[in-house]
Amino acid sequence: MDIRTGNGFDVHAFGPGDHVVLCGVRVPHSHGLVGHSDADVGMHTVTDAIYGALVQGDIGQHFPPSDPQWKGAASDIFLRHAVALADKTGFTITHVDCTLICEFPKVGPHAQAMRARMSEIMGLDVDRVSVKATTSERLGFTGRGEGIACLATTTLVKL
Repeated sequence: MDIRTGNGFDVHAFGPGDHVVLCGVRVPHSHGLVGHSDADVGMHTVTDAIYGALVQGDIGQHFPPSDPQWKGAASDIFLRHAVALADKTGFTITHVDCTLICEFPKVGPHAQAMRARMSEIMGLDVDRVSVKATTSERLGFTGRGEGIACLATTTLVKL
């Protein structure tokens, strides 16, 4: 049995807009997130965690931000690619733990919808996908309301 753990980390700054997309869910907010794609910091982080467990680099290697075809792309494209790569190499994703770090917007009211969306995209039971949030106690760039950070861990198993 081959059991692997992968970690992902990502940040996106706030910019113009009236919503953010977090873990595939549109959340109303006074700002948007800035990024080459749709800037879904949660999905990007989980994608990188899967690539990490597979020792397959990171999201930028698979989908370079210098390539204009990914401008404004929906992040589920990236996550679906990582999930397919895991499957192709014989791994099953058994668990995802995603922590969004921000003062605002409040994630709690949307966490269940985020779990449902991520589990749908990944083909996992919702009880294998955790999405939660914390603040940074008003410290650092997230504490000053300048953006959102995210940390994720995935577990993959090959029998």
